[in-house]
Amino acid sequence: MVDVDYVKDVIKRILNEVGRVVVGKREEIKLIICALLAKGHVLVEGVPGVAKTLIVKALASVLDLEFKRIQMTPDLLPADIIGTYVYDPRSSSFYFRKGPIFANIVMVDEINRASPKTQSALLEAMQERSVTVEGVTFKLPEPFIVVATQNPIEVEGVFPLPEAQVDRFMVKVTLGYPTRDESVEILRRQDVIEDWPLRPIVSSNDVLKISGMIRNVYVSEDVMYYIVDLIEATRRHPYVRLGGSPRAAVALYLMSKAYALINGRDYVIPDDVKSVIFPVLSHRLILSREAELEGIDSRKIIEEVLRSVPVP
Repeated sequence: MVDVDYVKDVIKRILNEVGRVVVGKREEIKLIICALLAKGHVLVEGVPGVAKTLIVKALASVLDLEFKRIQMTPDLLPADIIGTYVYDPRSSSFYFRKGPIFANIVMVDEINRASPKTQSALLEAMQERSVTVEGVTFKLPEPFIVVATQNPIEVEGVFPLPEAQVDRFMVKVTLGYPTRDESVEILRRQDVIEDWPLRPIVSSNDVLKISGMIRNVYVSEDVMYYIVDLIEATRRHPYVRLGGSPRAAVALYLMSKAYALINGRDYVIPDDVKSVIFPVLSHRLILSREAELEGIDSRKIIEEVLRSVPVP
């Protein structure tokens, strides 16, 4: 059963509460909430100082979820993330000391500063929602989401994310600079932010309850074919070397359902698909050399795809 009025009211209260410390960025926050409900992960891109950490920390407080932050560095080891076995001299035995990956919301700051070996430690956690150490598998808490950040302008001292890992992020959310009025409001709220007045709006059980409703959000055959046609159109585009994968189609499908749900509907319309297609596909498309030389980016490709595929 889908209680759309309940969900719409909860999302409204969440956004209003987060808005007490975060100025603007409501659409970006909604996308992160959708990814959480759809059991996906988020790649947040933005220059330093645009409230990436603040947004995620505020959401964790309002959703009453355990929050852990991992600062990625070149010398960080996989065990620093997932944990390791430690010897206890009192019992003359080893016990597993959990790493910071064991939380509901795990913020991986500057993910591209860690070595590929350390980055790969996140793959099992993101895909299987578990980690394996010394042949023993440990389940991660539910709900679980990895929110990774990266600076789009850094080129030194970073390790580009492999395509297999990038594809495991359900969406990429880009945070830009605030407007002039928003910047003034940020200055006004500095004392409020330091006092951190946020209170929990829902519990982890409520989040899981709403997440479970997504499976009952109706998607018509026409909209399913629309999603598939959009993905296939990216593969045929002359400036795209590698288009959307089947995982991209599933991500677009689930994000469309989550977006419809938080907007008070138990069915998906084409506008839901259009609203989430940019964050779902922008980081997945690998463009040709010609596109780079002509200054064509993923957004322009997706815009052309949307124009070329008939809307049901």
